[in-house]
Amino acid sequence: MAAVARLQWMWRWRLRAALCLPRGSPGLILGNPVSLRRGLSVSVLSYLAYEFYRKFCSDAVVYANDNVIRDQVLDKADYLYEAGETEKLYHFLQEYKQSDNVEILWRLARALRDLAMLSTTRAEDKKRLIYEALDYAQKALSIDAEHFAVHKWYAICISDVGDYEGTNTKIADSYVIKGHLQKAIELNPYDATSYHLMGLWCWSFASLSWFQRKMGAILFSTPPTSTYEEALQYFLKAEQGTEGSY
Repeated sequence: MAAVARLQWMWRWRLRAALCLPRGSPGLILGNPVSLRRGLSVSVLSYLAYEFYRKFCSDAVVYANDNVIRDQVLDKADYLYEAGETEKLYHFLQEYKQSDNVEILWRLARALRDLAMLSTTRAEDKKRLIYEALDYAQKALSIDAEHFAVHKWYAICISDVGDYEGTNTKIADSYVIKGHLQKAIELNPYDATSYHLMGLWCWSFASLSWFQRKMGAILFSTPPTSTYEEALQYFLKAEQGTEGSY
């Protein structure tokens, strides 16, 4: 009998601990099913409420820490970019290449593209970097299609890749480039770089020779067209822009 009583005491003690019952509480009355159910219900609800609170607080701390880390990464990335430290910026952002943060991804695409444009970069490395830059720009676009910088750098990267894809692809991509530059301007009408790039797009197609226009008409039913006047309007807006440089 003493052994049975001891086992019952141990069972009650372990159940009280599992359900977080306070020390000194009457606990659970094994011989009263109603009391048992009531005790279980109250204890389980209290436990669930505590777990929810603990999880909420934990998530809030993680979210706050993530924001701090993100801001620190972006601040350093912007500092290196403004300082012209292209290679250092590239190596720094490589540590975060698995990120799904759009702000990091478009900056990484820009860093890859800028590194490709350095005169010291070998030809084979330049091509690889340009295609890699487009990959990150595409990833950023798939995550957030309402970010002006994503559209701007996606357009730039597509234009760079077109240099390796041939004339037909470059002309076909010109529609895509124009669309993304216009979207960038729509999302941020104060970015000077987007206006300048749009001006360059218009200038390049306004400058096509008669022969190039005929070839474009053969390859495409409606090849891209523009005028010097349209290009000038974009360049003037770039001069009036308050953000960015070109």
